[in-house]
Amino acid sequence: MNRDLALLILRLSGLGLAAAHGWGKFTALAAGGGERFIAGVAALGFPVPVVFAWAAALSEVVGGLCVTMGLGTRVASGFAAATMFVAAFLRHKAHAHLAVNLGLMQASEETLKAWGNPELALMYLGAFVTIALTGPGRFALDALFGRKR
Repeated sequence: MNRDLALLILRLSGLGLAAAHGWGKFTALAAGGGERFIAGVAALGFPVPVVFAWAAALSEVVGGLCVTMGLGTRVASGFAAATMFVAAFLRHKAHAHLAVNLGLMQASEETLKAWGNPELALMYLGAFVTIALTGPGRFALDALFGRKR
């Protein structure tokens, strides 16, 4: 029971991803905009950046909502985790931040500011990897549908 409640609470992180991070990207892309986001995806080296921008936005919105509800949880968590991996390590350079913090590398304040902060993406990554590995728990639509079979 405690494990299932803890997984439910952890799955609520999907709502934060969908509402706080994915919704703005999704609505901008749907309105024919999102040029800045698409340019950011292109700068990461992804081919067909429009497609990958849409994939990221959908992963955050749809994946986050599915994780929250516990519907297709492992797959949705996997997609969300992959998106957060890209955000943390390619966009925000979490590995380089660590190297700077450990004194193994030098970076100017301007560079650090340009990289942005990887902490939130790392937190989401940890949550979604955990959910993908453990499953959604009893308080999820997956569990409800699983019992009917």
